[in-house]
Amino acid sequence: MPGYLSRPVQEALLDELRSALRAAPLFQPTMPRTGKPFSVRMSNLGPLGWVSDKSGYRYQPHHPVTGDAWPSFPSTVIQAWQDLSGCAYPPEACLVNWYAAGARMGLHQDRDEQDFTAPVVSLSLGDTAVFRVGGEARNTPTRSVRLESGDAFVLGGAARLAFHGVDRVIPGSSTLLPEPGRINLTLRRVTPPPLQA
Repeated sequence: MPGYLSRPVQEALLDELRSALRAAPLFQPTMPRTGKPFSVRMSNLGPLGWVSDKSGYRYQPHHPVTGDAWPSFPSTVIQAWQDLSGCAYPPEACLVNWYAAGARMGLHQDRDEQDFTAPVVSLSLGDTAVFRVGGEARNTPTRSVRLESGDAFVLGGAARLAFHGVDRVIPGSSTLLPEPGRINLTLRRVTPPPLQA
């Protein structure tokens, strides 16, 4: 969804994120087996947050450094979920990734959730990312899409487990942030929907 967030909405969301990140500062996750640090720094919003360290990939209700609960979702994030997810249940986690100059994200699947029926909803702020997406097998051919500031991207249905990643960020392609870089917000449900009565 190109241009899903207008410039004024992006600016307001950025202000909310700055406040949230004072409470839940960006941290440097590491790979489970190797301990190698990610090139992106991250934080989370909502009742659950995704973390990675030598104990593995997981969701937890508190910041791995401060021990505090994650800040609540900004209203814009909830509205995006309602507009784009097609899911009757609210998101449970919003991963905040900060891509500084040179940061990237290798091809991966979002598989740490307990249920894959809800989609993954992504919002981009700042510099344009060269985003690569393929299929459910790592060797499936991929295509590149440029995600600009304000764009939304949804991985749902047959594409929910598609391999995807960020090859690079194009410095200076947006004037939203005071320095080169990109913020990506990724909304997810983690647990299965409640059983119907």
